[in-house]
This record gives sequence, C-alpha cells and structure tokens, in this order.
Amino acid sequence: MLVKTLTKEPLILPLNKVGIKDVDIVGGKSASLGELIQNLTSHGINVPSGYSTTAHAYKKFIHEIEIRIREILSGLDVKNIPLLKRKAEQVRALILRTPFSAELQEAITEAYLEMCSTYGDNVSVAARSSATAEDLPDASFAGQQDTYLNVNSVQDVIKSVHRCFASLFTDRAISYRTREGYDHFNIQIAVVIQKMVRSDLSAAGVAFSIDTESGFRDAVIINGAYGLGENVVQGSVIPDEYVVFKPTLKNGYETIIKKNCGTKRIKMIYNKPGSKEKVLNVDVPKHEQVQYVLTDEEVIQLAKWVCLIEDHYKAPMDVEWAKDGISGQLYIVQARPETVKSQQSVTVLTTYSLLETSKQICTGIAVGEKIGKGKAWILTDHSDWGTFQEGDILVATQTFPDLEPLIEKAAGIITDQGGRTCHSAIIAREIGIPAVVGCEDATLLIKSGDLVTVSCCQGEEGLVYEGLLNFEVTSIPIDNIPEPKTKILMNVGNPSLALKLSMIPNDGVGLARSEFMIANQIKIHPLALLNYEEVTDPLTRYQIEELTVGYEEKSLYFIDKLSLGIGMIGAAFYPNPVIVRLSDLKSNEYANLIGGRQFEPNEENPMIGWRGARRYYDPKYRDAFALECLAMKRVRDEMGLTNIIPMIPFCRTPAEGRKVIEEMSKNGLVQGQNGLQIYVMGELPSNVWMVDEFLEIFDGISIGSNDLTQLTLGLDRDSELVSDLFDERNPAVKRAISIIIQACKKAGKKVGICGQGPSDFPDFAEFLVAEGIDSISLNPDTVIKTRLFIAATESKNEESNTQ
Repeated sequence: MLVKTLTKEPLILPLNKVGIKDVDIVGGKSASLGELIQNLTSHGINVPSGYSTTAHAYKKFIHEIEIRIREILSGLDVKNIPLLKRKAEQVRALILRTPFSAELQEAITEAYLEMCSTYGDNVSVAARSSATAEDLPDASFAGQQDTYLNVNSVQDVIKSVHRCFASLFTDRAISYRTREGYDHFNIQIAVVIQKMVRSDLSAAGVAFSIDTESGFRDAVIINGAYGLGENVVQGSVIPDEYVVFKPTLKNGYETIIKKNCGTKRIKMIYNKPGSKEKVLNVDVPKHEQVQYVLTDEEVIQLAKWVCLIEDHYKAPMDVEWAKDGISGQLYIVQARPETVKSQQSVTVLTTYSLLETSKQICTGIAVGEKIGKGKAWILTDHSDWGTFQEGDILVATQTFPDLEPLIEKAAGIITDQGGRTCHSAIIAREIGIPAVVGCEDATLLIKSGDLVTVSCCQGEEGLVYEGLLNFEVTSIPIDNIPEPKTKILMNVGNPSLALKLSMIPNDGVGLARSEFMIANQIKIHPLALLNYEEVTDPLTRYQIEELTVGYEEKSLYFIDKLSLGIGMIGAAFYPNPVIVRLSDLKSNEYANLIGGRQFEPNEENPMIGWRGARRYYDPKYRDAFALECLAMKRVRDEMGLTNIIPMIPFCRTPAEGRKVIEEMSKNGLVQGQNGLQIYVMGELPSNVWMVDEFLEIFDGISIGSNDLTQLTLGLDRDSELVSDLFDERNPAVKRAISIIIQACKKAGKKVGICGQGPSDFPDFAEFLVAEGIDSISLNPDTVIKTRLFIAATESKNEESNTQ
C-alpha cells in the first residue's frame, strides 16, 4: 500500500483505505468513492479505483501563500461581478505560480506509476477536485471545482492536481462560500486520481434516487448521453431520460415508467495522443441521435445500484455513472447526497398559475414549478457581466459553474441545451428560480433586452412567452390536513404532472383519462399504426415515421407510450387505487389524430355515437382496443402496478359490458386474475335503471355526473342555448345518483364520482356524503379545499346523529 507522508500525516491515500468518515482528510468526493469501494463492490457495483491527495497536502501547500491570498480578497464584494472575476483570477494565478514541494510531487508520481503497473503504461485517469465541504447533506459545493479528464502522464497528473488546487478559488466557489458563511481557509481540497472508464466509446450520465422536480422519493431518475459524462453534467446536450419506480423494482419488477430520447447531438471523446486538449466534442451521427444510449436491462441495473447506494447512505443520492465501451460494463464514478429536494420539508403547498398568455417564443424542459419574468440578457463570449441586473432572465447556450454569481441575481434561466439534471437545472433549484433548459434555439429566438416570461408551472414542458405576463401564487398549509371517511381522489390526465400531483394529500386517482394520453403523447390513430401499409397520404406517413423512429412494428409504439403513461400515474399514486378510464374519444376526436380521418366515420352526433364500450368489441375497432388491453396488462403484470383498475366508459347495456370483458380477457386482462377489478362508468340512464344487472358484471361504479346530467335532462352541455339548465343538483339527477349509490352499498361494491360538481357546489358534496358515497374524485386544484369541507361535513353529520 502506497502512503507517502511528509510528517505524520499522509499526502496521498488509496481510495480503498478511506470512507465517508474521512471527509475532513480527503474531501467529500474521495471519501464517498472509498465508501462505495469498501462497502458496495461486494454487492456487484463497479467502482473505478485510484488514489486521493489529502487535505493535509493542500494545507501544507497553501500555508505559504495564505497571507497574500487574504490580501487579494480583502474588500471583496461578491455582488460586484467584474471585481469578483478579477480577484479570483489573481488568486488562481498566484496558486499556479507557487510550485509543489518535492515530497508532494514524489507522492503523486508514485501513486500514478503504481496505477500504471496495474492497468498499463500511461493509463488514462481523471483528476477530480474533492473539497472537504463538498458532497455534504446540507451543502451543495459539488461542481464548483475543476475536473480534468484523460490525463495520462506523470507531469500532466501533477499539473492537473495543481489546477484543481487553484480551482478552490473559482468565482462561483468564492461567491458561494461567502454567501453561506464559510471561511475560505477552513475548507481544504483534495484531488481524486481515478482510473477513467472508457465511456468516450459508449455513454455516461447521472442518476438521482429522488425526483429532482417534485421531491417524489420513490423514483430513480437517470439521464444519459454518448461519450464522457461531462456533457450531461454541464448541460451541453439534451440527454435521454429514464424513470424507474423503486417499490416495485425492489419486488422484482422492471418498472420503467418513463423513457424520453434526447437529441444528444455531440459527444465528448478522447483527443489524439499528444494533443494539448485531452478531450474534445464531436458530432453524433443522426441515426445514433434517435437511439437510446442504454438498454432497458442496463437502466434496471443502474436503478438497482442507485437504490443500494441510497440504502447504504440512508439518504437520497446524486450519482454519476459511466459505461465502458470496451468491456461493456457499467460503473459508478461518483455518489453524493442530493442537497435540494431532500432538504425541503413540505408543509405548505405553493402553486403558480398564469393569469394570461401571449405568443410562445420557445419551449424546453421545465425545471421547478415557478414562473419568472424580466428582461432577457444573452450570454456570449464577449458579454459584459457587469451589465447583468437583478431580476434579468439569463439566456445562454448552456451555463457553467462560474455563472452562479449572475444566476443568484436572475429571475429565471433559459438554455439551448441541457436536461433536468444538468448544472443549470441543479443551480436553478438550489437558488429557487424557474429554468427552461434544452430549448435548442432560445439564443437565436430571443434578443437581449426582450421582455419575457418563463413558465414552469404547466407540466413537464417549460414555456417562454413574449412580454411580462401576470401570474398568481397560491400557498395552502398541508401539514395538518384531516382525513375524512369519504375518500378524496383526484382526476389526472397528464402523466408528466403525476409525480408533482401525488404530493397533494390524496387517496388515489378516481379518473385517469387514457384518451388524454392517446391524444397528447401518442398522437397517432391506433388503426393507422396497425394498418400502416394502407396509409397513402405522404404527410401522414412522414408524421408517423417521425414519431415511431426505432419501432419496426409500429403498433408497439402505441403499447409502449400508453403503458408508460399509465405506469407513471399508477406509480405516482401507488399503492392507492388508480382508476384508468379506457379510451373515450368520439369519432370526430379520433379523426383529428394523425391518420385518423382514413379510419373514422362521419357522424352527425358523435357525443352519443360510436364511442366507449361500443367500439371495443366492434370488428372495425377491436384490434385497436387490443393495444389498450396489452398496454394495461404490461403495467399490471410486468411493472407490478396492480393498483391500476380499468374502467369502461359509455357502456349502454349489461350485454355490452359482457362483450367488453370478453375482449379484455382475450387480450390477457382476465377479471379476478392477479387481483384485477373492472369498473364501469355510471353515466347513462340505463346504468341507473339497470344498476343491479351492471353490478353483477362489474366490481364498482364511478358516476360520471357530466354525461349523466346531460342525458338525464336531455340537453347538450356544450350548447350555450341550454347551458343554464345544466345542473348536477337537479332533483332528477340527484335521484339517479342516489339509486346508484344505494345499489352499490347493498351489493358491497365500490362507488365514487368523478365530476366537478362536489367542488363547485358545497350542498352537492353534502348530498353525496349523506348518501354514503365511498369516494369523490376532483380536479387537483380543488382537492384540498374539498377535503377540508368534506371532513367538516362528516363531523357535523356525526354530531347531529349523536344528539
């Protein structure tokens, strides 16, 4: 074992001889790597080996010039950006002019040569800064200091360590320490000298054991791109994204609930031997850009490793991974505690909503859930940082650590590149401002001085609007929300909002609209996918080809997309029930899907035409319905999300219900098998008058008060001429609802309602509670208000009954 010392304390240590208790000796990164090597390689996790210089080595070095550094930094105002840049450059120049001692150079040399004897001459290593205040649960120092890649000679290793020492005084590091109250000389830096993984020939990225947007703790988020992982961390590319659900993963299921293919237009690779720059970015061929960098098996393996690391540290983790292009093996190259979402205690639910809209300038990936507005400031190579004002919107191709002093003053960030785990995203969350990353062309579409609004409150997609738009912020305490006996569920149609919405106190999902997923995520008519060879329109064929890249059998695109959408909602609310209404588009709505007009009839009144259950067993649509069934089966059987309950809409007769259940059974959804329940919508007069017969077939009923009111009163709810007559509280509608509720109670079957009436009309909610309804499903924005009202109503009813 190599341990070179100057006095009694070592200058360098092998990673396998340090652990997390040694942060003050070798810094957070080195300590964490040593912890992984010592404790988790036995569980099958691959971690590259190496050495670390020590904090003692840095202290001995810096002691000689500490007084001069203090003189340079005296009188520094970190909000004065030009002054900060000038003084930081002076300190770094002083450090680089000060030579290492012979003892330290000898220690680094011996460590590197020992690695060469193990792995071969001129082995490529990474030199990564490891500060003693880095990677701590309550501090986010990560990324402030430098990393050097593909270092492959003794002199270059020594030079890289020297540069890492100097990087303790980057602009961002000085600003951050000042803001957080850390003394510059109470923090030391070590440097990891770690064997490189040949991800330049494959892929690399980051992973989190917590959703970095919502704080949802049961998901592993994985981002990846081709080449070395620096591009993902720095936000130089739009990476692939995968989300894995942890509870079912740990039960043996491969529960990937989200897959997004990023553009990945460049990759970082090794430069030619002898080149001054050790790495460079090159273009990725277009046919590779549309492919995922990881297989599903590799995603699951990484997710399992991330779970093991989280379990070991007993905290949400931020992990960097790499795949070796020679061996094909995956590696974990860093692990640190996540320091933003995991530190937040949610006692108040704060929501942002736009009060107006304007022309959209560009779109990207939403980071955070806030809205910001201000004057755009475009970052270029020649930008004068001193012109950036408090409240400006920073617009850049990508951000980098030294921009943090600007970001601290910004009202929002917009970038061309990056994913939601890149530097821009992490810093935006840490500071608490909205960011829209991965816009691709924001720096071309926005000019300095433009007034813009950055909106991240509308789901996964971040939007940039022209002008300064008005918005409102609503805060609701949620730490002491009562739990009424009546279950309060919510209506969810957009899978990208599911993790966020699940943080609202709830009892599950009473209505997940699969037609929303088909219209917004899939976009293609299922029969156009099943009969692609019959599609003749050139534009339609082009659109289908664009969306289904990588799918030789185009119907699998439908199954994949729908199963991921349902799976995301099912996972977000697991183990609470999630009732998924099978597709209930009308023929005119189906016709608007890509390729739809070729396969849809023209109906005079599609609202009461070929919709719902009638489609499912019709020979003209049966094969398309089979795709829905296969997606549902995948979610329940392969993902393990047995909390999913399919629900049949617009089922006119019990005989029709039996035909649908038979079709479902043909496609692997057998009622009662693997706990499968099947519900029906109670939205037609026939559902009311024949409720007992329907209950012989189905396991529960969800009352659709909109259609039930419309068809009971014989009016078109969309017609302004009769809209004043539309009222769920009409005695005829209430009587119909009462009949359904009482029949379900008598039969011991579940009964709920998924209309907006209970939140709009308190007396209607009181009526439902008095009737004994099991659950009420609401739009998310009214869940807390109605939950409080229902709890108060139940309490009042109990008091009346005891008197």
